[in-house]
Amino acid sequence: MQQYLQNKKGLVQSVFDKVYDKYDLMNDFMSLGVHRVWKKNLINMMNPSFNSTLIDVACGTGDIGKLFLESTKSDNLIFCIDPNKGMIAKGKEKLKSYKNINWVIAPAEKIPVQKNCFDFYTISFGLRNTKNINKALAEAHRVLKPGGRFLCLEFSKILNSNLDFFYKNYSKLIPLVGGLVVGEKEPYEYLVKSIENFVNQEELIALMEQNDFKKCTYRNLSGGIVSIHSGWKY
Repeated sequence: MQQYLQNKKGLVQSVFDKVYDKYDLMNDFMSLGVHRVWKKNLINMMNPSFNSTLIDVACGTGDIGKLFLESTKSDNLIFCIDPNKGMIAKGKEKLKSYKNINWVIAPAEKIPVQKNCFDFYTISFGLRNTKNINKALAEAHRVLKPGGRFLCLEFSKILNSNLDFFYKNYSKLIPLVGGLVVGEKEPYEYLVKSIENFVNQEELIALMEQNDFKKCTYRNLSGGIVSIHSGWKY
């Protein structure tokens, strides 16, 4: 999958340039609304305390940041990072009542913050879209405090053959829906392809361990349609 993305220079940026305005709506269509449950599972697995600090990378329009602040009821400043200007603008508009979100336009491979800053690093449905997964993981490790936790919510490999058959056929409809809702089929053809080509659960564990994360585990959700990977910096 990584080679696939590297051979498509500029594709990811152009994809999200086309869809950011209806990004949340299409997430609901693509997952039948279940992405909201998956994201709440991520926060529950994180179990942040009042004083916890967060950096959410590939933040989209800020769903994870919002859930984190609602969970901690904290005034702590959190960082929401995304490489797409339109997505950041949409997030700022959507969450304008939240004054303690620092919105930053930057790729996952080069985050403009100092090392050892955050208790939690999250990335949801974004790791597969990075140009270099290893660089993104190395940056995640760099910005976390010692004792900090990496959490990745991402599409994964389905365990049940019947569910896998259903999901693959459902995925064929996603570009058609994208064409109707957004007026663009191509971005969603890419998104389906990126899911198909992404590493499996164990392969992602291996990449995390190669980048110095410890106690790496994962939890499958919805039969493995998505999984949450967790690792610690020591």
